[in-house]
Formats: sequence, structure tokens, C-alpha cells
Amino acid sequence: MSRHFDEAEGLCEEKDPATDGFVFNQTMLRIADPKRSLDFYTRVMGMTLLKRLDFPEMKFSLYFLTAGEDFTDVSEDDKERTRQTFGRPAMLELTHNWDDTAESADYHNGNSDPKGFGHIGFHVPDLGHACDRFESLGVPFQKRPDDGAMKGIAFIKDPDGYWIEIFEASQVASVCAPHITS
Repeated sequence: MSRHFDEAEGLCEEKDPATDGFVFNQTMLRIADPKRSLDFYTRVMGMTLLKRLDFPEMKFSLYFLTAGEDFTDVSEDDKERTRQTFGRPAMLELTHNWDDTAESADYHNGNSDPKGFGHIGFHVPDLGHACDRFESLGVPFQKRPDDGAMKGIAFIKDPDGYWIEIFEASQVASVCAPHITS
């Protein structure tokens, strides 16, 4: 019996016990303007700022955002909340280098040459409703749900041009089915 739920070349079957307790904690995006990015991720995407860390000597700030509804477990104690932040799964870390501004910074989104990083993704309960809301808020779309070959997913852009995939988890299997082999 495999420890993996699917097959692919290169999988390691034996999990090294030294990795017990490892938590995928964060994806980091550089941002040019914290005010506009924090507005986007908290107002448009509904995320919550869990922790801000400023590094004056190195002239940068980190903003750790998380998704969810129940934060009753989050400590009021600053040191404990820092520990919680770095132990929590799936955080978004926004990094602002203080010398970067919306006028001076141009970040590579990974979707043009040379390609690399591609996007982050959000499940939404209702794709149509979410996209109508994004439209009403003036959020730029890279791909609308009915565009392209893969119908039923959308891509929007954040203020720095990073792509965000928007999908309904319950629909992903049917959205992908016509395009994959089993």
C-alpha cells in the first residue's frame, strides 16, 4: 500500500521520520505598495492579517495573511501569535521592501518568459457569484470562467499583477475531466 494517493514518477515511498512535524507554511509574494495589497487581500479576498513584522535595519516588512472564519485560537500575546503564525499551514506572506513603490517596482508574475511561479489559488463557494463580485469591485481578470479551453475556472490579478486562480472545489473534477486521461 502506497503512502501517496496517486501515482507519478519520482515519488518517494518511504517518508523520512526526520520530516515528521514539517508544515508547509507560506508562499511569499513581493509587493510594491502595502496599502493597496493589504486592501486587496483583506477586502477583496477576505483574508485576515495574522502578523506584521517590520525590519527597520534591513528596510522591509512582512505581512502574514490567512484565510478562514474562526480565529478564536489566535493568541493576543505577541510572541505566541508569532509562533502560531509560523506554525500555521498555507499562509500568504507579502513582503514589502521599503524602497519599492508602485511607480518603481515591476515584479515578474512567472507567467511570461522566463516562466516559473504561476499563481496562487482560492476555492470559493460559488464561482459565478465571486466573479460577479470581482467584476463589481473592478478586479482585473486574466481569464473569465467561460473563456479558453478550460471552462469553470477563472484567473484574476492582484495589484502587483500576480495571478489568482478562482475555482469551486466541488466542480474541479468535472472542469478537468474533458482535458485529462485517467
